[in-house]
Amino acid sequence: MSEERLQKILARAGVASRRKAEELITRGRVAVDGRIVTELGTKADPKKQRIEVDGRVVTAEALEYVLLHKPRAVVSTTRDPEGRKTVMDFVRRSEARLVPVGRLDYQTSGVLLLTNDGDFANGLLHPSHRIPRLYVAKVKGKMQELHLDVWRRGVELDGRKTAPAKVHFLRHEGDKTWFEITLQEGQNRQIVRMGEATGFPVMRLARLSFAEITADGLRPGQWRHLSADELVKMKRRYGVPKKIVKAPAMKTRPADSRTSPRGRKPKGASSASARKDRSRSRAKPSGR
Repeated sequence: MSEERLQKILARAGVASRRKAEELITRGRVAVDGRIVTELGTKADPKKQRIEVDGRVVTAEALEYVLLHKPRAVVSTTRDPEGRKTVMDFVRRSEARLVPVGRLDYQTSGVLLLTNDGDFANGLLHPSHRIPRLYVAKVKGKMQELHLDVWRRGVELDGRKTAPAKVHFLRHEGDKTWFEITLQEGQNRQIVRMGEATGFPVMRLARLSFAEITADGLRPGQWRHLSADELVKMKRRYGVPKKIVKAPAMKTRPADSRTSPRGRKPKGASSASARKDRSRSRAKPSGR
């Protein structure tokens, strides 16, 4: 391996994303062969030189790409100062230093990717890639087509209109509404805030897919590695990962019983039930 920029080496080793790695370098926390480096253009050869972060030697680890079916009431961070359960509690069997690709809200369940490939994470989160994110939502209030059209066109949040979205009505339950929505942007708590702004508070929310990757076959708290076929499709569509690696031979991993969520999927929160709802709504008049 020839010399590469330090931030790329650190990102590939799973130390941090490339942007965070740059911060580590500029703050003087990275050393090459015992010499502190602060210049971002510095290159090194990880096979021939000793690279350290805060005195700890950086060793390259195999790249991993993991799909977790995140349960509700779980924080999408590597640690939580309040002591709440985090997504890392469910992937402890992986030896890689994984980090979440983006976040899901505390009470939102569904598809969450984790990886130790900083370039992969940054590529999927970059706004230019317009990664599709499919959700199923339950809101308080009986939404009609004109209300759904508002969500389709975009809702003003903090003085800025959200990007157009695909919205598909599923059903009414009394004075509540179930629908699917596909976003191509990832604003903080976007769907919850859209509900607040339009008078339809979100009661339940689950992400059915991210970058067209679904959690089909996984119960809340279970995870698996992305397949080679999935990685190839993502590379063709979004340009990442840069290099396709063979996924470890590993069966679906359940959460440890001590950290497993209470349990069952909320009604309407699985892709299978959503498909059933779609066929039901298309077979009968929806009242629109």
